[in-house]
Amino acid sequence: MKSNQQLTGAQALIKGLELENVDVMFGLPGGCILPAYDPLIKSSIRHILVRHEQGAGHMAEGYAHVTGRPGVAMVTSGPAATNLVTPLCDAFMDSIPMVAITGQVPTSAIGTDAFQECDTVGITRSITKHNELVMSADDLPMAIRQAFHIATTGRPGPVLIDVPKDVLQNMMDWHWPTDDEVIDSLPGYKPTTKGHPRMIKEAAKLILESKQPILYVGGGVLKARAADALRELAELTQIPVVTTLMARGAFPDNHPLCLGMPGMHGNATAVTALQKADLLIALGSRFDDRVTGKVSAFAPGAKIIHVDIDPAEQGKVRKPDVPIVGDCRLVIEEMIIAIRDLLAGTMVQEDISAWRSRVNGWKENFPLAYEPSALGAALKPQYCLEKLRDASPDGTILVSGVGQHQMWSSQYWHFNEPYTWVNSGGLGTMGFSVPAAIGAKVGRPDKTVWAIDGDGCFQMTAQELITASVEQIPIKVGILNNSNLGMVRQWQEMFYDNRYSQVHFSETVPDYIKWAEAMGCVGIRVDSPEEVESAIEKANSINDRPVVVEFRVEPTEQVFPMVAAGKGNDEIMLQPSQEKRREFLR
Repeated sequence: MKSNQQLTGAQALIKGLELENVDVMFGLPGGCILPAYDPLIKSSIRHILVRHEQGAGHMAEGYAHVTGRPGVAMVTSGPAATNLVTPLCDAFMDSIPMVAITGQVPTSAIGTDAFQECDTVGITRSITKHNELVMSADDLPMAIRQAFHIATTGRPGPVLIDVPKDVLQNMMDWHWPTDDEVIDSLPGYKPTTKGHPRMIKEAAKLILESKQPILYVGGGVLKARAADALRELAELTQIPVVTTLMARGAFPDNHPLCLGMPGMHGNATAVTALQKADLLIALGSRFDDRVTGKVSAFAPGAKIIHVDIDPAEQGKVRKPDVPIVGDCRLVIEEMIIAIRDLLAGTMVQEDISAWRSRVNGWKENFPLAYEPSALGAALKPQYCLEKLRDASPDGTILVSGVGQHQMWSSQYWHFNEPYTWVNSGGLGTMGFSVPAAIGAKVGRPDKTVWAIDGDGCFQMTAQELITASVEQIPIKVGILNNSNLGMVRQWQEMFYDNRYSQVHFSETVPDYIKWAEAMGCVGIRVDSPEEVESAIEKANSINDRPVVVEFRVEPTEQVFPMVAAGKGNDEIMLQPSQEKRREFLR
């Protein structure tokens, strides 16, 4: 229903964001989006001015990761919109709810190659859940409501609204669509949330009949806020749990049924348990290539129950025996009811105690391990992470970049709470960590937020620490500086006969401490194991501005275990000291 209130398109845009309960947005103004920045002056929305538009997108992602609410980024047209492409693709790959607003040249100039014009909708069509070029100020309220509805329902994801400058300047009669009007305006969009009852009952039977089951948990469990339901299912059935890179924290690492992370750099127990299972209960996981390895060799003897809210994931990589389309939390809750009903009748669960004993034997024989630093030798990155983990408050949020430090972070941190792990999984975006940590701290200001970065990642987006300093967002950054593109170096050593090509950085440039201090941060350098604990203690005691701790670590350290690309998971390469015990993985 329309009111008698006349607003500009820009005022309608900001008012719409306020009505969607947006409390913060990340952005950078410019010519075409400039009209939208004027009503922001009197808005309740906090705007965080970034130093690069990519940073705005990653901050919005970090905020969404830890709050479950859509992150909002607003930038101008042309290069600003293209700078937003990477975080949009990152959010699309990892199913992160996000609303991006981009300026566009005036409607009369579209298609003329005007200054800072680009086809933003065309460029982002394949990396957004939905995008739209809004051609009338009257259409803005509906576009905003649709954007938030689509971004947060079904499989979450990014939505982009592209708004020409004159649309922001034109007048409109204010109106705010009802829920029913929004749903009616999207006739082809009807996400399935409740799983099919027959499929759920079939899944319950398979679970009770299996002798070697594994709960294979993906990021969809976190998106569905299903951690409590997952724990109830695991404890009811006593089935061991693996949590993928995107699901770390969905099930507590300190729980006796937790096996940790599977995949290319997962631990030997989690990888082998998937391989030897007779049933995989895949919950919100998409059979990513980094988990399966060679698909034809993945879990060859296992039947598959696959629960996912996106029907496109069913059968995309591995054909399920029982496909269930629906929200993970709702489906798990119904699965628990179905299992209890069957157990209350004549059905008895298979005894899986021998399976659990076998799995626990692998845990005892193949723990994560590394060779400690010799006297006077360089720091080991794993040691730094262990000390940081042990000294951090409960509930600390860990944000990582991409590469070796990402894998070590997932391996050596203990994730006992959901929504305490933020990383770039599907796209593998270097430079993600610092801005995403800023967004996470904005979303959860009550939590300690540590960003773990490599020197390569840090150099890509470190300028956003200026944003953190100016906006008084006291994140903490640990740089595992090995003066290399570490993961690339590892691959060149292992698969290219030590032919190192363009992976080495200078040991002296940049000076990370001076750089940190120039950006308003506290800078701390750590060169030896004896300095690690005191440096972390000092960093944790500073809460009024950002802190950067540079750990100068061993440049040749490698991440193990490892399943090489194209290999089957049974060909996992173990920590060298564990290779002699390989025969126990049977």
